[in-house]
This record gives sequence, structure tokens and C-alpha cells, in this order.
Amino acid sequence: MAPGLAGFIALGDDEQTWDNVVAGVLESLAAEFTVLPEHGTRSGSRPEGGTRRLTWLDTFDWRLYRAALSLEFVAARRGGELRLTSADTVTAQPVTGFQPSRPHLPDDLPDGPVAACVAGLIAPRALLPMVTVTSAATSYRLLNSDDKTVARLIVDHPSIPGAEPVPLPPRLTITEVRGYQAEARRASRQVSVVPGITPATEPVFAAALRAGGRSPGGYSNKVDAAITESMPASQAAAAILLRLLDTVEANVAGVLADTDTEFLHDLRVSVRRTRSALKLFGDALTGGKGLTADELAFFAAEFKWVGDLTTPTRDLDVHLLDFEQTVGALAAAKPDDLEPFRVFLEQRRRKEFRALTRGLRSPRFTDLIERWRARLTAIQRRAVNGKTETRVRSGSSGSGSLGEAAGRTAGFLAAERTRRAFEKVSKRGAAITPDSPAESLHDLRKRCKELRYALEFFAPLQDKAVSGKVVGDLKRLQDCLGEFQDAEVQIAEIRALAAAMLAAGEAPAVTLLAMGEVTAGLAARERHARADFERRFTAFADTEGQRRMALLLRGMAGQG
Repeated sequence: MAPGLAGFIALGDDEQTWDNVVAGVLESLAAEFTVLPEHGTRSGSRPEGGTRRLTWLDTFDWRLYRAALSLEFVAARRGGELRLTSADTVTAQPVTGFQPSRPHLPDDLPDGPVAACVAGLIAPRALLPMVTVTSAATSYRLLNSDDKTVARLIVDHPSIPGAEPVPLPPRLTITEVRGYQAEARRASRQVSVVPGITPATEPVFAAALRAGGRSPGGYSNKVDAAITESMPASQAAAAILLRLLDTVEANVAGVLADTDTEFLHDLRVSVRRTRSALKLFGDALTGGKGLTADELAFFAAEFKWVGDLTTPTRDLDVHLLDFEQTVGALAAAKPDDLEPFRVFLEQRRRKEFRALTRGLRSPRFTDLIERWRARLTAIQRRAVNGKTETRVRSGSSGSGSLGEAAGRTAGFLAAERTRRAFEKVSKRGAAITPDSPAESLHDLRKRCKELRYALEFFAPLQDKAVSGKVVGDLKRLQDCLGEFQDAEVQIAEIRALAAAMLAAGEAPAVTLLAMGEVTAGLAARERHARADFERRFTAFADTEGQRRMALLLRGMAGQG
């Protein structure tokens, strides 16, 4: 392609209109060049060109797209080619037997340079087909007065295949021939002024997704509800909870298909955030025609049921995801000694997954999702329509009664509930000593999660610079507490699994010894995390940490 030529799109309402625009381009070029189809037929009829089928691949959460990469599979008569494109390079890898229509986990990808580039970026997610386009390209030669080919016009007719194919606007590109750059630029200028022609500002991939009502990067598990400081608290609370519900629903199909373990992880996190939100500000949904106290208790109990339903499978997923790392850390035992443990984990996981799928397909789960969305939507609609009375209490620093939450602003609610969550963390963390039981650290971890979720829920109301520092220190404290609890929980789980393996007659002595070595390593991690706790907590809740939190709270309440 000539430098600076990005290509063009033929605009129109239907394929015939597009063909008319293309005909206008050929007519315009014929005024200065001799225009010949690549196969030797002079212009005036549309020649048949080669066709190709392209499938773009990415993970469900768009990890390649977010890394500014594009991966496509170009089908061929025998096999095809994986093509990874970045800003300045294209890496191609011929493949055989690759089926772009099904998910591919990192370990399933054929060995080669593309797999080597993407495996680390996508793990543990699977590559999925995002959209497929068939492309019929036609090439025209542009000849000067000496009958020399000085440029080419490529007309591409993409469409989305299916029972009723969806045509996309034709794409036109002028490509240069060595030594005739000026002619290629002149041809490009002629194309650009043809009525119905516009510069191509988005790739075919994005246009195809948009035609199907999607967009690149369209899924994220972040809590990014559009809330403002002045909106009613009930409206903000409903918006946050609806955003969490969207994430739950978006992941159900992937969980049921067992596509990759992150579907369950994201669903579980959104359920856990929902439960925390109900504790933090569920009362903002009550009052008037909002939720009753009984409804609030019902939904809290039902989401606890969903959380409990997901726990066994997720715990086994964690063991299996970490298995290779666990094997690599063995010193006395051999890697093969743990293989019966892996087999046992996989068997247990299949059993628990069946129970999980029964629960997610049950009328109880379906009814919960439908009722929850209907109630939240009704609350949000009433708030938007101005039917929720808003009582703004500027400058108030008192906690107020919980029953008044629905009538306040989102800014007030955010500052009040975040402050409460921070005070719980500060008070309980300060009371922990080297002699405190493990349960005190586990409880603090829960309180830290509640504070972290509050900061995430109300992020649009926060100063990003101040919030970034607060969240960074909190995350490091959470990592320490998480390391401590995860090690303790995994030790207990491995012991329980060892007992189950013994009872089932599936525990060779060498495997039990290897599992003992694994628990010893976990115990060392647990001790290290416990020793690191005081430093992490001090960094978060010292005088400077208190000052940053106070500044953050004033900003959320509109007092900054």
C-alpha cells in the first residue's frame, strides 16, 4: 500500500448501492488510467476474485485486544495460518487441523511462534472465535499511457457468513508499484473524492463485531457503573448491583460449558461483591416502594447459596491451576509421586462440577436472577423518574440511621459507608498481636474485602490519585492476609483429600509423603505471611494512611 493510504469504504444502504459506488470509483480512475481487471478483462464488469475466510480469536475478556494485539485464523484448502498482528509486526504460523470454531486453551495451541507469544498473555483463559468474515477480493491494474502497471486497486467484499449472510461495506485500497509512488498517490486522491467513499477508520474485525451488536473489549468484570455524586443513593445502589448482575449473567454460559476456569472465577467474584454490597448499602434500596426488609434478607440468603454452590469447584480449580507450580517446588519427592493426587483432584472436580451445573440450571437460580433484575430495575427507574425523595445533608459527618440511606445522595452514601468499612479494618487490625488466633486475621481479611469493594463500587466519585495510593496499600495488605488464609485453607483441604484418598484406596505411600511435603511448604508460606502482617498493616493504617483516607472521603462527599 502506498505510504499514508489507509484504504476506503464504500458507503451505501444495500449491496447494489455499494456496487454503484465501486463502479463510480472505476469510472473516476478510468479518466486518467487504463483500468484492467487482474485477470485481463477490461473494466465494465465485476470480475470474480479469490475468496478467503478469516476468524478473529481472543479471550472472553479481550486480553489480546487490551494488549494491542489481533489474532486471526486464515483458512486455506489444507490447514491454514494463525496470524498475530501488533502495531509494527505480523507473526504468521502455518497450522493443520486447527478448528477456529471451538475454544482453545493455551496448552491446546499448536506449537509455534504465535502460540509462544500469546500463551502467557491469555492463560488460564481459552481463545474463542469472536467473529468470522468471508472476503471476496477483486484486483484491478492501473496502467499509464505507456501501458505500465503503476498501481493496483483492491476491492474487497467482506460479509459475515450464516444462513442469511450479512454483507459489510466494500473496502477499497490503492497499492503502489515500485517506482510509481506518485501515481499511486494520485489514484488515491481520485478515489477519495468519489461520492459515497469515506476513509476506512476501523478494521474489518471491528466493523463485523459492530454489525452483530458487539464491540472489541465489550466485556470486563470491573465494577464500572455510571454513578454521580448528586444522584439518589437508591439509584446508585441499584446501578452498581445491576452492573454486578450483568457480570454474573455474562459468565453463566461459559461456566456451564466449562470453557475455562475464569468464567467461574468472575461469576463467583461478582456474587461475592453482590453480597458485600447488600451488607454495605442494601438499606439504600429500602423505603417507599423499594425492597422490604424481608426481601433484602431473602436476596442476601439466596446469593449466599450461590456463593456456597460455587465454592467446591473453584477450590479444586485453584489446586489444579497451581499443580505444576506445586510439583516444581518438590525437593524430596518426585513429580510422578503426586500424579495420583492430580487424578483424584480431577475426579472430585468432575463430581463437584456436576453439582454446580445442576444448581445453575435450577429454577431456583433462574428465578433469583429474574426477580433480582426486575426489583433493581424498578428501583432505578423510580429514582430516575424523580419519584425517590432525595434529602441532601451537606456537611454532615454523622452516621445517621440506616433507614435514611435511600433518601440521601450517592456521594453521601459512598463517604459514609467507605468510612465505616475503613474504621472496621483499622480497629480490628490494630487489635491483632503476634498471639492473636488465626481467626482474627481471617476476619480482618473479610473486612478488607468489604473496604476494597466499597472503593471499587464508588470509584467514579473518587480522586484517582488519592484512590490509587489507598487501594495500592490495601491490596498489599490483602495479599498478605490472602497468602496466610490460602495457605491455611489449602493445608486443611490437602489433609482432607489425603484422608478421602486413603478411604478410597487411592493413596500410594509415596503420594502421601509428597502431599506431606506440599503441606510443609504451605506452612512455611503461612508463617512468612504472618510475620509480614504488622508491616503491611502499618503501611496501610498509619497516620499517613489515615490522612489519605480522610482526603478521599471528603472528596466523595463533595467537601473536598
